Amino acid sequence: CLILRNYFKREGHTWPGSDENRFLSQTSEAVINDMIKSGEVTKRGSKWSMGWSQWHAFNEGIFAIRYALKTLSDNGFHNVALAKANGFGVGTFEYQMSHNATTHWESWWRSEDLYSHNHPMLGASAEWMASSVAGVSLHPLSSGGSRVLFWPRFPNSASTIQYAWADQGTARGDYSIAWRFLNLPDIDALLDSAKTRIQIRLYVPPDGQSVFRLPEYSDGQGVDTVIRFAITLPDIEKARFHSQEECQDRRDKKMGFNYNWEFDRTEELWEKVNRKKAIGTPCQSFLFHSTLDNIEWSGAETIEGVVDNGI
Repeated sequence: CLILRNYFKREGHTWPGSDENRFLSQTSEAVINDMIKSGEVTKRGSKWSMGWSQWHAFNEGIFAIRYALKTLSDNGFHNVALAKANGFGVGTFEYQMSHNATTHWESWWRSEDLYSHNHPMLGASAEWMASSVAGVSLHPLSSGGSRVLFWPRFPNSASTIQYAWADQGTARGDYSIAWRFLNLPDIDALLDSAKTRIQIRLYVPPDGQSVFRLPEYSDGQGVDTVIRFAITLPDIEKARFHSQEECQDRRDKKMGFNYNWEFDRTEELWEKVNRKKAIGTPCQSFLFHSTLDNIEWSGAETIEGVVDNGI
């Protein structure tokens, strides 16, 4: 409760780092104006400084990130956690990648001489991405990976994220989850108000045990859930192989993060360069691969929504 209370009281602040200030002093006025409009730069006294927002950036360090993100997602504020992880500007993953990072830095701010650019400190977000964004983790009441919890949390809008998937390794084999929005409109402006369905697929290895928990809906309106089980054994390894092959093809085409800052040594100015990269290339899960389209499914079992708790 204290963590949540602090989250909604803090407003953010400017970030007066020496490397950030040097960056701004070596940036054109046009770029500065664009950053002011986007909120990346705000006034600190009489000077412009990079701004940090509580709602779309981080100020947590090595011990807090994992628990901050999971606390938000587990307590009904998954949209806030997603906004922070998907934010832009200083204190975000976007900021690191825009400066050509391919590994986590030791700090959220840029440093050319003090902090490491290859450090696990901020990697705690990876556990949250698998357990909350995708929705698979070891069950908290199990030992030795004997049982897995499937508990996906979905965004308030498909404009934030449209699909996710993850694997959880155990001694019994890999458990997998994948979900995606269906029937989305073609116009991005309509994503916030679109009425859609969500398709979820779970894979439990032979002799595996799992618990499937659906998220609660704070508006109190129940959502009907239709469940089917595969009654023919799917060729999971074939689907996984072809899915990885297609994903690698997308990476080779550099369909990921598409810009970065570069320093022009002649003009002595930083400039944003549009250049696509392999890192950040989105790929669908093997659980939705076309090789699994011929699976024979059981009859549909409909679980009606409960208004009392919105499940």
